[in-house]
Amino acid sequence: MANIKSAKKRILQTRKKTEFNRFVKSRVRTKIKKIFSLIKSKNKDEAKVNFLSFESDVSKAMSKGVFKKNTASRLVSRLSKKVKNLK
Repeated sequence: MANIKSAKKRILQTRKKTEFNRFVKSRVRTKIKKIFSLIKSKNKDEAKVNFLSFESDVSKAMSKGVFKKNTASRLVSRLSKKVKNLK
């Protein structure tokens, strides 16, 4: 355990930040799973609507520093491709 006040503060900040990042990543993963299930069931309209929501969440997470720019871009690109190819 840390003895210095600034180190104790850092521990609290890190814990808070980690919790937030875990929450955001979990939300994104849940949306990805939902979109994949809609793709499997060939439901293009709902997949598009959910994809827009997913894209918004990923860009917000990127701006908050949860995902790096290229990671967010890659996630959106791959899922976009699958939704577009859905017939």
